[in-house]
Amino acid sequence: MQYSGPFKVFFSTLIAIVAIYVGSSFAPTRNHSNFALAAEAQSQACQNDDSGLKLPAGFCATVFADGIGHARHMVVAPSGVLYVNTWSGRYYGNDTPHAGGFLVALQDKGAGGKADVIERFGETVQTGGHGGTGIGMYKDAIYAEINDRIVRYSLSGDAIVPGGSGETIVSGLPLGGDHPMHPFIINSEGAMYIDVATATNSCQGKNRTLKSPGLNPCTELETRGGVWRYDANKTNQTFSPTDRFATGIRNAEGFAIDSSGQVLVTQHGRDQLKMNWPDLYKPEQEATLPAEELLLLKPQGDYGWPECYYDAFVQKLVLAPEYGGDGGKKIGVCADKIEPIAAFPAHWAPNAMAQYDQKQFPARYRDGVFIAFHGSWDRAPYAQGGYNVVFQPVAGERASGQCEIFADGFATVKTPAQAEHRPTGLAVGPDGALYVSDDIRGTIYRIVYIGGSEGGAASATPCPSLTSPPGPPVEEAAKPPEGTHPDAGAAANRAVPPGATAAMVALGGRVYRGEVGGAACTGCHGGSGEGTPLGPPLAGKNKKWLWSDGSVDGIAKTITEGVSQPKEYRSPMPPLGGAQLTPAQVKALAAYLWSLNH
Repeated sequence: MQYSGPFKVFFSTLIAIVAIYVGSSFAPTRNHSNFALAAEAQSQACQNDDSGLKLPAGFCATVFADGIGHARHMVVAPSGVLYVNTWSGRYYGNDTPHAGGFLVALQDKGAGGKADVIERFGETVQTGGHGGTGIGMYKDAIYAEINDRIVRYSLSGDAIVPGGSGETIVSGLPLGGDHPMHPFIINSEGAMYIDVATATNSCQGKNRTLKSPGLNPCTELETRGGVWRYDANKTNQTFSPTDRFATGIRNAEGFAIDSSGQVLVTQHGRDQLKMNWPDLYKPEQEATLPAEELLLLKPQGDYGWPECYYDAFVQKLVLAPEYGGDGGKKIGVCADKIEPIAAFPAHWAPNAMAQYDQKQFPARYRDGVFIAFHGSWDRAPYAQGGYNVVFQPVAGERASGQCEIFADGFATVKTPAQAEHRPTGLAVGPDGALYVSDDIRGTIYRIVYIGGSEGGAASATPCPSLTSPPGPPVEEAAKPPEGTHPDAGAAANRAVPPGATAAMVALGGRVYRGEVGGAACTGCHGGSGEGTPLGPPLAGKNKKWLWSDGSVDGIAKTITEGVSQPKEYRSPMPPLGGAQLTPAQVKALAAYLWSLNH
């Protein structure tokens, strides 16, 4: 067979890369020149790589699309058209949604690795839509979550967007609370598995509140905290507790179906063990417990929430403190729950999953799943983690090896407030490309394999150990002997409220950063009070006082009482931030927050 034009360039480059790798592997020693030649050849082959991502050897990524809205989950049609669901609301600070429908169709007609056709459809803000997370494809139709429904859009002819409105498949899905999203997956027979995640962190009487006991029984489990199953072939189904397929799952955002038809789901582990139960946990355990989980979904399976969480240090489900747990020793009812088949570092937030079922990547990637980790907030004041895509080998009903960091570099600074991009969705195209979505700037990445039969195995980076210490509390990256303090000048001249002192304001800054009192306000409100998707800004032009008049006394009252029902953000604040602050520390913290705005 003869090739011409671009195909000659492609195959010449590919052969060059293979030759370099083969020569290097058979050499008695790996010398620097071989590595340099291989790197140069790969750089030439990846010349269109504008992603900034860090990938194993032989892989390249491009920005397939950008700025499409808060992109969540994706699905690729057999034609190669990529469909994305986008979201809006308090999770994104109630910013203005993208114009047009919340569903986006992306097509690369020019075969250049970029979407050159972008069309929107589905509900809009004007029709009462807020977007959603879940999206899937079944029998040439697009299924998508919108508000409290899953709807179906039929495609006809060569059109990449539907001509008519959507049909409701199921309605009445629970909204509100901590986890209002409804990701789902549809198998080949039309069974649709939907995540109906929990409204609370751990089913406490008062959500996320210091030492508030768990409700027993946890009535929330009647309509939340599990996976529900419906029929994708039927319209106008209504959500019902009787349709629950599995229970005890706090938030199953990632779904995958393996080659044997087994359904796998990820589990977002609970938050705030140390913060809400400081007598039972050490400060560093806020960052290391509990593990995130990969579950094998079974009919009527019970995976333990809220009574249990997975402790990677003892490699067991253990009893939660809200239900009589003692910090990791008691097992109790957890002995009868289903344990995960794999576990990952605490709070990384597994938001999506994909089984690789194509042949463009090396064969080793067909025996496992890719998982997109949105990134943590609850590891503060220690370094945050996640913000990456990992590959987890799986064989049958168990993990067959340690997970590997497959794609990193989405966030230069891994914090909710400063991350440029956060991986949220995954999809595999019919050409074998792996797509990754980002819900901060609406970027879609396209990852392909361009060389070497080993498929990056030699350069794979293992995931960190689940039992590794979190390291020291972090404030700044550089660490000269005197410390690095970019705001030292501002801090020295920071305003002091009437009746306070500069020392009090300084103490408040330490409380804010979690250095004193264990509050770690930075996890929700950002390192400088700039706000995050979890909590409002406390300083700057976007700050507005929703619960006080902005005085020191008003701020202190809000800190003391907490915010159980946020007006614009999804995460409540427990009294005293869930910590055990003294009255003097509360006053100091209020003085510090006042000073940020004067």
